[in-house]
Amino acid sequence: MIKNWVGFYTLSSREIMRFFSVWRQTIIPGIVTTLLYIFVFGVALENRITEIGGVSYKIYILPGLLMMNVITNATANSASSMLQMKLLQTLPELLITPLSSLELSLSFIIGGTIRGFVNGVLILLICWLAGMPILNLPLTLLFIFLVAWSFSSLGLFVGQLSDSWDQLALIQNFVITPFSFLGGIFYSIKMLPAWAMTLSQVNPIYYAISALREATLGVSDAPFLTSSIFLIMFTVATTVMAVQLMATGKKIRF
Repeated sequence: MIKNWVGFYTLSSREIMRFFSVWRQTIIPGIVTTLLYIFVFGVALENRITEIGGVSYKIYILPGLLMMNVITNATANSASSMLQMKLLQTLPELLITPLSSLELSLSFIIGGTIRGFVNGVLILLICWLAGMPILNLPLTLLFIFLVAWSFSSLGLFVGQLSDSWDQLALIQNFVITPFSFLGGIFYSIKMLPAWAMTLSQVNPIYYAISALREATLGVSDAPFLTSSIFLIMFTVATTVMAVQLMATGKKIRF
Protein backbone atom coordinates (compact mmCIF):
# COMPACT_ATOMS: atom_id res chain seq x y z
CA MET A 1 0.00 0.00 0.00
CA ILE A 2 1.03 3.59 -0.62
CA LYS A 3 1.84 5.39 2.64
CA ASN A 4 4.09 8.26 1.59
CA TRP A 5 1.65 10.09 -0.65
CA VAL A 6 3.72 13.28 -0.77
CA GLY A 7 6.86 11.51 -1.96
CA PHE A 8 4.86 9.31 -4.32
CA TYR A 9 3.12 12.32 -5.86
CA THR A 10 6.40 14.22 -6.17
CA LEU A 11 8.24 11.41 -7.96
CA SER A 12 5.26 10.62 -10.20
CA SER A 13 4.96 14.30 -11.16
CA ARG A 14 8.68 14.39 -11.94
CA GLU A 15 8.37 11.40 -14.25
CA ILE A 16 5.39 12.92 -16.05
CA MET A 17 6.94 16.37 -16.45
CA ARG A 18 10.21 14.79 -17.59
CA PHE A 19 8.73 13.80 -20.95
CA PHE A 20 6.29 16.71 -21.23
CA SER A 21 9.19 19.16 -20.95
CA VAL A 22 10.79 17.66 -24.06
CA TRP A 23 7.58 17.04 -26.02
CA ARG A 24 9.40 17.67 -29.31
CA GLN A 25 11.36 14.47 -28.63
CA THR A 26 8.72 12.38 -26.88
CA ILE A 27 5.47 13.19 -28.71
CA ILE A 28 6.09 14.73 -32.13
CA PRO A 29 8.37 11.93 -33.51
CA GLY A 30 5.71 9.29 -32.82
CA ILE A 31 3.09 11.28 -34.70
CA VAL A 32 5.40 11.88 -37.67
CA THR A 33 6.47 8.22 -37.78
CA THR A 34 2.85 7.04 -37.72
CA LEU A 35 1.92 9.38 -40.57
CA LEU A 36 4.85 8.02 -42.58
CA TYR A 37 3.76 4.43 -41.93
CA ILE A 38 0.21 5.29 -42.99
CA PHE A 39 1.49 6.79 -46.22
CA VAL A 40 4.10 4.14 -47.04
CA PHE A 41 2.13 1.03 -46.08
CA GLY A 42 -1.47 2.21 -46.21
CA VAL A 43 -1.33 4.17 -49.44
CA ALA A 44 1.45 2.41 -51.33
CA LEU A 45 0.31 -1.16 -50.57
CA GLU A 46 -3.44 -0.55 -50.75
CA ASN A 47 -3.32 -1.27 -54.49
CA ARG A 48 -1.79 -4.68 -53.80
CA ILE A 49 -3.78 -5.61 -50.67
CA THR A 50 -7.29 -4.22 -51.06
CA GLU A 51 -8.81 -5.48 -47.81
CA ILE A 52 -8.41 -7.84 -44.86
CA GLY A 53 -11.44 -9.24 -43.06
CA GLY A 54 -13.75 -6.98 -45.00
CA VAL A 55 -11.85 -3.84 -43.95
CA SER A 56 -9.75 -1.75 -46.32
CA TYR A 57 -6.04 -2.33 -45.84
CA LYS A 58 -5.29 1.30 -44.96
CA ILE A 59 -7.86 1.22 -42.15
CA TYR A 60 -6.89 -2.28 -41.02
CA ILE A 61 -3.31 -1.31 -40.15
CA LEU A 62 -4.24 1.77 -38.12
CA PRO A 63 -4.92 -0.01 -34.76
CA GLY A 64 -1.57 -1.80 -35.12
CA LEU A 65 0.27 1.44 -35.77
CA LEU A 66 -1.43 2.99 -32.75
CA MET A 67 -0.40 0.14 -30.47
CA MET A 68 3.17 0.18 -31.80
CA ASN A 69 3.40 3.86 -30.88
CA VAL A 70 1.99 3.25 -27.39
CA ILE A 71 4.33 0.32 -26.75
CA THR A 72 7.43 2.16 -27.94
CA ASN A 73 6.78 5.29 -25.89
CA ALA A 74 5.67 3.56 -22.70
CA THR A 75 8.64 1.18 -22.70
CA ALA A 76 11.20 3.84 -23.58
CA ASN A 77 10.07 6.28 -20.90
CA SER A 78 10.40 4.08 -17.82
CA ALA A 79 13.43 2.17 -19.14
CA SER A 80 15.41 5.29 -20.07
CA SER A 81 14.48 7.09 -16.86
CA MET A 82 15.70 4.21 -14.69
CA LEU A 83 18.88 3.63 -16.69
CA GLN A 84 19.71 7.33 -16.83
CA MET A 85 19.46 7.59 -13.05
CA LYS A 86 21.74 4.56 -12.70
CA LEU A 87 24.38 5.94 -15.05
CA LEU A 88 24.30 9.44 -13.53
CA GLN A 89 24.61 7.94 -10.03
CA THR A 90 21.47 9.73 -8.83
CA LEU A 91 19.59 6.52 -8.08
CA PRO A 92 21.24 5.93 -4.66
CA GLU A 93 19.88 9.29 -3.50
CA LEU A 94 16.39 8.21 -4.53
CA LEU A 95 16.71 4.83 -2.84
CA ILE A 96 17.46 6.37 0.57
CA THR A 97 14.22 8.38 0.53
CA PRO A 98 11.30 7.08 2.66
CA LEU A 99 9.62 5.51 -0.37
CA SER A 100 8.82 1.79 -0.57
CA SER A 101 9.67 -0.34 -3.58
CA LEU A 102 5.97 -0.26 -4.54
CA GLU A 103 5.87 3.52 -4.40
CA LEU A 104 9.08 3.85 -6.39
CA SER A 105 7.95 1.36 -9.01
CA LEU A 106 4.50 2.85 -9.47
CA SER A 107 5.97 6.33 -9.88
CA PHE A 108 8.14 5.19 -12.79
CA ILE A 109 5.32 3.10 -14.25
CA ILE A 110 2.85 5.98 -14.09
CA GLY A 111 5.25 8.25 -15.95
CA GLY A 112 5.63 5.74 -18.79
CA THR A 113 1.92 5.00 -18.81
CA ILE A 114 0.97 8.65 -19.19
CA ARG A 115 3.45 9.11 -22.03
CA GLY A 116 2.17 6.01 -23.83
CA PHE A 117 -1.47 6.93 -23.24
CA VAL A 118 -1.05 10.54 -24.41
CA ASN A 119 0.70 9.38 -27.57
CA GLY A 120 -1.96 6.73 -28.08
CA VAL A 121 -4.84 9.21 -27.80
CA LEU A 122 -3.14 11.59 -30.23
CA ILE A 123 -2.61 8.77 -32.74
CA LEU A 124 -6.20 7.65 -32.17
CA LEU A 125 -7.35 11.12 -33.20
CA ILE A 126 -5.19 10.94 -36.33
CA CYS A 127 -6.60 7.48 -37.14
CA TRP A 128 -10.14 8.78 -36.70
CA LEU A 129 -9.42 11.69 -39.03
CA ALA A 130 -7.99 9.17 -41.50
CA GLY A 131 -11.33 7.38 -41.55
CA MET A 132 -10.96 4.68 -38.90
CA PRO A 133 -14.24 3.93 -37.10
CA ILE A 134 -14.27 3.63 -33.31
CA LEU A 135 -17.06 1.21 -32.43
CA ASN A 136 -16.46 1.29 -28.67
CA LEU A 137 -14.55 4.34 -27.39
CA PRO A 138 -14.45 3.38 -23.66
CA LEU A 139 -13.00 -0.07 -24.49
CA THR A 140 -10.55 1.49 -26.93
CA LEU A 141 -9.24 3.88 -24.28
CA LEU A 142 -9.12 1.05 -21.72
CA PHE A 143 -6.98 -1.12 -23.99
CA ILE A 144 -4.65 1.77 -24.76
CA PHE A 145 -4.24 2.36 -21.02
CA LEU A 146 -3.62 -1.35 -20.24
CA VAL A 147 -1.00 -1.65 -22.97
CA ALA A 148 0.69 1.57 -21.86
CA TRP A 149 0.75 0.36 -18.22
CA SER A 150 2.00 -3.15 -19.02
CA PHE A 151 4.81 -2.03 -21.31
CA SER A 152 5.79 0.79 -18.98
CA SER A 153 6.16 -1.89 -16.30
CA LEU A 154 8.17 -4.02 -18.70
CA GLY A 155 10.34 -1.01 -19.51
CA LEU A 156 11.04 -0.45 -15.83
CA PHE A 157 11.97 -4.12 -15.44
CA VAL A 158 14.34 -3.94 -18.42
CA GLY A 159 15.78 -0.62 -17.25
CA GLN A 160 16.65 -2.11 -13.88
CA LEU A 161 18.44 -5.06 -15.50
CA SER A 162 20.36 -2.98 -18.05
CA ASP A 163 23.80 -1.56 -17.26
CA SER A 164 24.29 0.45 -20.45
CA TRP A 165 22.42 1.99 -23.35
CA ASP A 166 23.78 -0.81 -25.54
CA GLN A 167 22.09 -3.45 -23.39
CA LEU A 168 18.85 -1.50 -23.43
CA ALA A 169 19.00 -1.11 -27.21
CA LEU A 170 19.75 -4.82 -27.55
CA ILE A 171 16.50 -5.76 -25.83
CA GLN A 172 14.56 -3.14 -27.76
CA ASN A 173 15.94 -4.18 -31.15
CA PHE A 174 16.00 -7.95 -30.75
CA VAL A 175 12.96 -8.58 -28.53
CA ILE A 176 10.35 -5.83 -28.56
CA THR A 177 10.71 -4.76 -32.22
CA PRO A 178 10.55 -8.30 -33.69
CA PHE A 179 7.56 -9.16 -31.50
CA SER A 180 5.89 -5.94 -32.64
CA PHE A 181 6.24 -6.81 -36.31
CA LEU A 182 5.15 -10.41 -35.66
CA GLY A 183 2.09 -9.13 -33.77
CA GLY A 184 0.08 -8.38 -36.89
CA ILE A 185 0.59 -4.64 -37.27
CA PHE A 186 0.56 -4.69 -41.06
CA TYR A 187 -1.28 -7.93 -41.74
CA SER A 188 -3.51 -10.68 -40.39
CA ILE A 189 -1.48 -13.46 -38.79
CA LYS A 190 -3.52 -15.87 -40.93
CA MET A 191 -1.30 -14.70 -43.78
CA LEU A 192 1.82 -15.99 -41.98
CA PRO A 193 3.42 -19.44 -42.22
CA ALA A 194 2.48 -22.00 -39.58
CA TRP A 195 5.58 -21.46 -37.40
CA ALA A 196 4.99 -17.71 -37.23
CA MET A 197 1.31 -18.20 -36.39
CA THR A 198 2.33 -20.48 -33.53
CA LEU A 199 4.82 -17.92 -32.24
CA SER A 200 2.12 -15.25 -32.33
CA GLN A 201 0.00 -17.25 -29.87
CA VAL A 202 2.40 -16.30 -27.05
CA ASN A 203 3.03 -12.77 -28.27
CA PRO A 204 1.36 -10.18 -25.98
CA ILE A 205 1.55 -7.54 -28.72
CA TYR A 206 -0.58 -9.76 -30.96
CA TYR A 207 -3.34 -9.86 -28.33
CA ALA A 208 -3.05 -6.10 -27.71
CA ILE A 209 -3.53 -5.34 -31.40
CA SER A 210 -6.34 -7.88 -31.75
CA ALA A 211 -8.20 -6.40 -28.79
CA LEU A 212 -7.89 -2.87 -30.16
CA ARG A 213 -8.99 -3.96 -33.65
CA GLU A 214 -12.08 -5.55 -32.14
CA ALA A 215 -12.89 -2.39 -30.14
CA THR A 216 -12.42 -0.09 -33.12
CA LEU A 217 -13.10 -2.04 -36.31
CA GLY A 218 -15.07 -5.00 -35.02
CA VAL A 219 -12.62 -7.52 -36.53
CA SER A 220 -9.70 -9.42 -35.04
CA ASP A 221 -7.64 -12.58 -35.43
CA ALA A 222 -7.99 -13.68 -31.80
CA PRO A 223 -11.27 -14.09 -29.85
CA PHE A 224 -12.09 -10.88 -28.02
CA LEU A 225 -12.41 -12.57 -24.61
CA THR A 226 -9.08 -14.35 -25.05
CA SER A 227 -7.33 -11.11 -26.01
CA SER A 228 -8.83 -9.24 -23.06
CA ILE A 229 -7.91 -11.90 -20.49
CA PHE A 230 -4.38 -12.29 -21.86
CA LEU A 231 -3.85 -8.53 -21.82
CA ILE A 232 -5.05 -8.20 -18.21
CA MET A 233 -2.85 -11.11 -17.10
CA PHE A 234 0.15 -9.63 -18.91
CA THR A 235 -0.44 -6.26 -17.23
CA VAL A 236 -0.57 -7.85 -13.78
CA ALA A 237 2.48 -10.03 -14.48
CA THR A 238 4.72 -7.20 -15.72
CA THR A 239 3.70 -4.97 -12.82
CA VAL A 240 4.54 -7.66 -10.28
CA MET A 241 7.86 -8.36 -12.02
CA ALA A 242 8.88 -4.69 -11.93
CA VAL A 243 7.86 -4.20 -8.29
CA GLN A 244 9.50 -7.42 -7.11
CA LEU A 245 12.77 -6.63 -8.88
CA MET A 246 12.76 -3.17 -7.31
CA ALA A 247 12.20 -4.78 -3.91
CA THR A 248 15.18 -7.10 -4.32
CA GLY A 249 17.44 -4.18 -5.20
CA LYS A 250 19.19 -6.22 -7.90
CA LYS A 251 21.26 -4.07 -10.25
CA ILE A 252 20.13 -0.85 -8.59
CA ARG A 253 21.58 -0.89 -5.07
CA PHE A 254 25.28 -0.14 -4.85
